[in-house]
Amino acid sequence: MDFTLSEMQEMLRTSAKDFLKTNCPKGLVRQMAKDEKGYTNELWQQMSEMGWMGLIVPEKYGGADGSFLDLVVLLEEMGRACLPGPFFSTVLLGGLSIMEAGNEEQQKEYLSKMAEGKLLLTLALLETSASYKADGIKVKALPEGNDYIIQGTKLFVPDAHVSDYMVCAVRTKDDGKPEDGITLFIIDSKTPGITINMLNTISGDKQCEVIFDKVKVPSANILGSLNQGWPLMEKILEKVTVARCADMIGGAKAMMDLTLDYAKQRKAFGKHIGSFQIIQHNCANMLIEVDGSSLVVNEIAWRLSEGLPAADEVHIAKALVNEGVRHASAICMQINGAIGFTEDHDMSIYYKRAKTTEIDMGTSHFHLDNLAESKVK
Repeated sequence: MDFTLSEMQEMLRTSAKDFLKTNCPKGLVRQMAKDEKGYTNELWQQMSEMGWMGLIVPEKYGGADGSFLDLVVLLEEMGRACLPGPFFSTVLLGGLSIMEAGNEEQQKEYLSKMAEGKLLLTLALLETSASYKADGIKVKALPEGNDYIIQGTKLFVPDAHVSDYMVCAVRTKDDGKPEDGITLFIIDSKTPGITINMLNTISGDKQCEVIFDKVKVPSANILGSLNQGWPLMEKILEKVTVARCADMIGGAKAMMDLTLDYAKQRKAFGKHIGSFQIIQHNCANMLIEVDGSSLVVNEIAWRLSEGLPAADEVHIAKALVNEGVRHASAICMQINGAIGFTEDHDMSIYYKRAKTTEIDMGTSHFHLDNLAESKVK
């Protein structure tokens, strides 16, 4: 197998890196972390004109009809730049959900607008248990004529405060296994009865609490089939998890570059610290962990792009990336010393982002448990 990037993918990587270096400086990242909205319309429009919102959208809906691996290439560069804003929630969480589960009418309605940069989406999945398993979904939707009435609270919904629509996983039937009776709905974020509260986070990413109080949603807004939403959600989460891994690897590579530059410049005891064996070994360990994780993620992204099964491999990737990025970021902070912990240093931005993304889409323990269960069934 040849996992070398194609000429088009290399062009995408280069153009994304150059664009983000110019248009997404760390000053903007710091500013958006404190900004309630969390992104600028100008940058969003520029990214839309680059075709990023429609990168994996079918051509018939105004997209570029790219592969999932193309998106992974782009996301790594976004992670390297610490891109703020609702790209991940719109294209991955919301957009992929509609691509995987939506009917022809739904895909035409939402994906075409998303590709134009005129629609923001997100996914309301987690609740008080913060579990990515089916038994964590307690929010209910009860039928009322041709509509459903949704009652309950979702937590850690990314960018819900700026979203136009959210894909929401709710329980429409209680009997049977936890995986049974879950339905996906597309919900207008401005529907009466929805209250959105911002949550404070260490990295400045925009996580929200979304309260549904007797929210009426038409049955026509169901994604897929009634009570059959969990198999669809599992398929969506596989791709979203790998996408998050790519984002994390981009950030880890940026931290590594900063640290290597620092080790070549900083002097102690009359020598550059990069000349000390312990520093060299630590840098080598970083390279092994980050590049090793990158190779695994690219392979799984290729498998998913080809439509091959990769459930176990996804668990392996997220557990591996979580541990690798955690270790690499700790080494980076140790080599940079106290300056890396200051708010004015770029290392602090990457470190806080690494800590938040480590638990996003599942901790190492979560994925190891799932992998172990799949092997002993």
